[in-house]
Order: sequence, then structure tokens, then C-alpha cells
Amino acid sequence: MQFIRALQRPTSPLMKARQCKHNSRNMKRSGDSEGEKRRKRRRLLQELGDQKIPFLAPSDRGFQQLWDTSYSGLVLRKSCSLPAELHSRVQAALLTLRRKGCLLKDLVRVRDRDVFTAVSRALLGEPGHTYRYLDTRLFAIPWHSEDIDVKGQNCCDPDLRAACKALWELNTFFCTDVSQLKEGDRLTQWAKGEAEAKQGEEGDTESKHSEDSKNSEGGDSESRQSEEGDTESKHSEEWDIESKHSEEGCSGSKQEGEWETEFKHSIEEGESSQVKPGETSFAAASEHAEGKCPDWGVKASGGTETEPVGLKAQEKPVAELKHSLSDYHIQDREEHGSGQGCSQPSPPQVCSGPVKFNVTLLNYMDPAAMSQLKEEPYYGMGKMAVGWHHDENLITHSPVAVYSYSCHDDKGESSEGSSSDKACWRIGLKVAWDIHTPGLMLPLESGDCYYMRDDLNSTHQHCVLAGDTARFSSTHRVAECSSGTLTYIQSRCQEALSNLHTDPDTGSHRLVALLPATLQDCEEIHNEVEFEWLRQYWFQGQRYARFCSWWTRPMEQLEKDWKLMETMTMLFLAAVEEEDQAEEGRREMAEILLSALTDRHQQRQTWRDRCHSSLAQTLPPEEAPVDRPFWGVDDPSMPLPFDLADIINRVESLLWRM
Repeated sequence: MQFIRALQRPTSPLMKARQCKHNSRNMKRSGDSEGEKRRKRRRLLQELGDQKIPFLAPSDRGFQQLWDTSYSGLVLRKSCSLPAELHSRVQAALLTLRRKGCLLKDLVRVRDRDVFTAVSRALLGEPGHTYRYLDTRLFAIPWHSEDIDVKGQNCCDPDLRAACKALWELNTFFCTDVSQLKEGDRLTQWAKGEAEAKQGEEGDTESKHSEDSKNSEGGDSESRQSEEGDTESKHSEEWDIESKHSEEGCSGSKQEGEWETEFKHSIEEGESSQVKPGETSFAAASEHAEGKCPDWGVKASGGTETEPVGLKAQEKPVAELKHSLSDYHIQDREEHGSGQGCSQPSPPQVCSGPVKFNVTLLNYMDPAAMSQLKEEPYYGMGKMAVGWHHDENLITHSPVAVYSYSCHDDKGESSEGSSSDKACWRIGLKVAWDIHTPGLMLPLESGDCYYMRDDLNSTHQHCVLAGDTARFSSTHRVAECSSGTLTYIQSRCQEALSNLHTDPDTGSHRLVALLPATLQDCEEIHNEVEFEWLRQYWFQGQRYARFCSWWTRPMEQLEKDWKLMETMTMLFLAAVEEEDQAEEGRREMAEILLSALTDRHQQRQTWRDRCHSSLAQTLPPEEAPVDRPFWGVDDPSMPLPFDLADIINRVESLLWRM
């Protein structure tokens, strides 16, 4: 009862005032921003009315020209251009990882709500690397390569180690292949793949798929890339509120839900007059690019002309719409670059030199297990497995390489019926915030790969259109890891602990320096270790240690370092409360301490709420979030209490008296 009363003790008026002011300021900024985005979305939808934006598929006239002029950063590698032995090892590795239970759904944070990702995933990569998205840090299972000394080679069983090595071999192939590609190779690869496909039975199958894909519920997708990883991406939410496919809905605010219903209704009303938007000729799009802005005409399946699918004459020109959306896009990119919670954000890195993918995000989705898949709302491309989005937290202008593998069961075997009877997976691409450039829809066969090069990921958005079979993807990335490696956070710990002196005889501690800048840096590192590493790791439960123990010892050491930082905060508090200190110096120190403690107190409560949320309680014990570090009020091993309300009140009272 004593512990419960401590947690429920009311905060002081000053602390409440600080929290209210902070929350009010953030809510005002967030509310203004979200409100403006909703108004722009509604204005865009009003301009479009019941029309669909055209898109082109391989069977459409002008497809290759559109690819060359508007999507030149996209490169396709047909499955026949990869070594057969590599296909065999990679596909066996993906099945092994799924069989061992390594692919799991993430509980991510979207607009202050926890949601499960629609896809199951795992992160592999360089030892000690992490990948952060949607307020979630994934900790990489190291790929066990022969020429990399991975500490703790016995961290997983031989089968899992062999699977990781196979994906490292695929990563090595991608690094070499992407670096060697020259301008123009994209069309060469596509033409080569088409020519080889036509020589066998696959030619008829692919032709059938490409013609039927616009009305099928799924297509042959090649990129599952960020599809799974960034399904709930913030960019996706802002442009395409309909494309959130978490099993929990991820529907956002009530206003957004109302807008979504309104938008769906407008689409349904317009579908009765729609025919295949993908059959629009590229000539119409070219006229738009020249500023002529004609109606988007389409051909009916029987060859007769139908009413144009496009903007009406009395509506604003498409170019004006594009301009208004460009302003929206600039604002969105500024918010996207606002940082990932690191204490000292660094300037964005730009990819240069040979490509070196440092992680791969593995994804698995079975459409048959999905409760529902939503229709792609703007182009009519079909059922979406993953909505429109950019991939996030990557080195600027770095490429992304994706390997796609479709199978019919966990053994990789086909079900009854030939593969030609199954709808293939597809990838859809569009120019971000642009409604006059037609979209591109690309069907892919199992084993196909694709690359997004140059600035394609930042200037375009992509989605994944579901096929009929289960699908794996291995999405290789150059993750922005300036503050996301074990080496980085260990160096930060050493930086903070260098200000702590331990007496070798008595074991007592004292702070080396009381300079405000030094103390502030130490407290920022303290919060970074606790909230960006320890709590992120334990929020994902015991699942890492179940099949790979590589991170176990490093996280134990990080927790020991963090405990010493708790001691440093206790010594900092004692120095602030020391009456002999000069008042001016004490006040500056007290303000630094109060800011750090208030932030720590609020974040601890947020993480406790997340760990005990209704969604978290649905997970099995071995996957459920763990509220760690956590300790009771009478724990003698901890220098400070878990609940910091009393200490915050003491520092506030001290500031009032100064």
C-alpha cells in the first residue's frame, strides 16, 4: 500500500503548470498541423471528385516510356538473372526463420496509439546494429558471415546461423550488383526478363497476369520492402489515411475516421462509371505535363470510348493542385526530419561511394490470414497489403534492394492447382503529392528483385498489392545508424561515466565536475540509455533471447552502466540541495536537474502504460512487453525511487525559495 500511495501522490502546482504548458504547446502545434493536413486532403478529394488517377501496367501503351521518364530510379531484376544456388539458399533460410518463430508482429506507436503491424518481421544485419521506425527500435540478429568476427558464435543454433549466413550472401550480392549498375540497365533488365519469359510457359502466365492485374485482388508484387516495415509510416498516414493495414485498424483520430468514411463513399459512388484506369494512354499524361490539362480518357474493355475519367473543365487545373500539394509535401518532409528521439541530432548523411547495406528487414504476410484488405483508393490498382509510404530512417539517397519470394505453405510447396491460377503480387509507385503523373504498377514473380535507387524513395511513394499466396520479402537498407549501434551507445555511456569517480578502497562515489554543461550532458545520456535502449529492448519481451542470445550480455552491461547513472543523478541532487553552493550556480543546476527528472518521470509513466495496455496483454508470455527497469520503493540496491514525483517536488520547492 505504501508503494501504491507513492505512485498516486499528487504532483505540486508548479509541476502541473509545467506539464500543462508543455502539453498545451505540443497539442496546439499538433492540432494545427493535423487540422491543416485534413483540410488539404478534403480539398484534394473535392478536386478529384469521383475520378480515378490513371496508372500503367506492362500491357499498357506507354508503360516503358513512363518508367523511363518518371520512375527511372526503379530497377527490376528478374528471378532468372540471379544464381539458382542463391535462390535455393535464401528461400530455405526464409522458411527456416518462419518455422523457428523468428518472424513476429511488432507493437508500434502511431499517433500516440499502439498498434500491431499487419506483417510479421525480423531484423538481420551487422552485429550491434538497430533499425528504428514508428517509435520502435528493432535489434538486429547478426548475420554470421565467414569474414566477420561475431562475438558469441554460439548465440544461436546451427540452422539459424546457416539461415542468417544465406541472407548475408544475398546482401553481398545486392551490394555488388547495385554498385555496378549503370544508367540504362533498368530497361535492359526489363527487356531481358521479358524476352526470356516469353520463351517458356511463364510468358503466357505473365501476360495473363499483367492484363488482369488491374482488376484482380492481388498481383505479383516485388517489393515487400518497406511495405511491411513502414506499413504504418507517418507519411503513409498523412497522404493515404485509407492505407493503414494494422490488424488493429490503426484508424487514427475520430475526425480522420469520419474523413475516411466520407472518402470511401465518394469512391464507391464513382466506381460505377469507372473502367480500367490503367488503360489510359501515356499521351494524355504527356499533355498534362505540357500544361494542356485535358480530361483523362480511358478505353472500355470492348474498345469503345467512355466518359473521361479525370478533372472536370470547371475544376482547378491539375498543375495548381500539384502546387498546393507540394507545399504540403515540404511541410511533411520537415516534420519527417525532426529526429528519432536522440539527445543530439546530427545532420543528415548522404549516401556516396559503394553501396553497403547494413540491415535487412524480413517480412512475411499471408493474405488468407488477414481479416480484410482495403482497395487502393486513388488509382484502382486492387487490394493493398501495404499502403502508400516512404521508407524511413535511411541514409539520404541510399538505395533499397528487395527480394520477393511467394510460397503456398510453410514448406515452400505449392498448393493444389498451378501457380498460373494464383493472382500475383505487385508493387505500385506514384510520384509523391502529384496527381497528374500516372502511377506505375509492376507485377513480379517469385524470386524477382527490385532496387529503388537515387532519390526515388524520397520523391516517390510505393505500396504493395496483395496476391493470393503467402509471401516473404527481404528488404535490404542502408539504415541511418549514427545513434543506433551498440558501439555508439557504449561510447555514450563511457562519456557520462567519465564524470564519476569511484574510490578503490571504500567503493564510494563522487562527481568529478559540477559544470552545468557536463551535468546536462550526463542526464541526457542517462535518459537516452533508459528510453532508447533498455526499455525499447525489454518492450519486445523475451523474443530475442529465445532464438538468439547475442544481445543478452551487452544489454546486461548497459543496465549496469545505467544504474551508475542513477547514482550520478543522486549525487547531482545532493549538490543542488547543498546550501554552501553559490545561489546562481545552484539555480542553473536545479533547472537542468528539474528538466531531466520531469522528462524521465513522464516517459516512465508512458512506458508503463504501454507495457500494461490491452494490446500488450494479448501477447503470449514469451513475447509480452516487460516493464524493465522497474523497482519498488524499498529496493536497497537503487539510489533513487522509480517514481520521481517527490524528488521533483523537492527541486521545485528549492527553485521557489531562490
